[in-house]
Amino acid sequence: MNQAAAKPTMNKRRKISRQTRQIVSTAGALLVLAIVFTIANPNFISSMNILNILKQATPIIIIAIGQTFVLITSGIDLSIGSVIACSGIVAAICMRAGWPVWLSMIAGLLFGAGVGVLNGVLIVYGKLPAFIATMGTMTTIRGLALFLTQGIPIGSLPKSFTQIGTQRNWLFNVPNQVWIMFILAVIFGFVLAKTKVGRYTYAMGSNYEATRLSGVNVNQTLIIVYTISAFLAAWAGMIMTANVISAAPTAGDGYELDAVASSVIGGASTLGGEGIVPGTVLGALVIATLRNGLNLSGASPFIQKMIIGIVIIGAVFIDRFRRND
Repeated sequence: MNQAAAKPTMNKRRKISRQTRQIVSTAGALLVLAIVFTIANPNFISSMNILNILKQATPIIIIAIGQTFVLITSGIDLSIGSVIACSGIVAAICMRAGWPVWLSMIAGLLFGAGVGVLNGVLIVYGKLPAFIATMGTMTTIRGLALFLTQGIPIGSLPKSFTQIGTQRNWLFNVPNQVWIMFILAVIFGFVLAKTKVGRYTYAMGSNYEATRLSGVNVNQTLIIVYTISAFLAAWAGMIMTANVISAAPTAGDGYELDAVASSVIGGASTLGGEGIVPGTVLGALVIATLRNGLNLSGASPFIQKMIIGIVIIGAVFIDRFRRND
């Protein structure tokens, strides 16, 4: 094999090795946290608490998967917290108007996807930086959520809807929302790892101009990526609305930062070109475990924010060092 042919193979092996190391290191960090918190409070390892961690992590994992797609393109989506709230509100309004639950959920999911398309169009054709475009839609959609509800949560939702978030499945007694998260992670993990959309996403993050010159429709791919992000945020909105049995205009506030943190801790690079769904899932579990363990330990909410902030900064520093390996 000549050197030209060997180089792509070596780069691919190097990337796979780096991703494997990232999964192992994030899983190791999660295990260490579990051991420390179990020593501090034996109730941490109880099956009930483990299920609580999974339930708390579910919406973060879902939106972090979408954020991972965006980060790989070296972009960012700040609108997902607002999409969580407004998608749940759209579905709740439809249900209160007498629509079937399944059709109301489709309406909420389509609303989220529509916001994603809008984000993509603003970035691609409006030539706006992703930060500015999604910050604008974040504020606009949050305002829409407050306008539609007049600041008052919408309750009295059908039981057939709320059981998505509150009921446990007969299979291993795991909550329905956790199974939904697992299915979405498998689907979009496959999209990122095995489809053209995924390959183009990585290529754009690694070298946007070279990808464009190679004939890839980068505009279409970017719009798809932001649509995926907002669509997954809408799914998180369905689950959170079902879980608390009401649609609140403040739902998802600040979740966009948790999504970025989960992705970065799981190996996504803020510079683009890197990120994997399994790593993102583990990253979100690290944050959920930190919060849960600190709560059980009686730590102040202010201290919790400080610790999670330090973890995020550390993850970014590690990302910089990984870039040089």
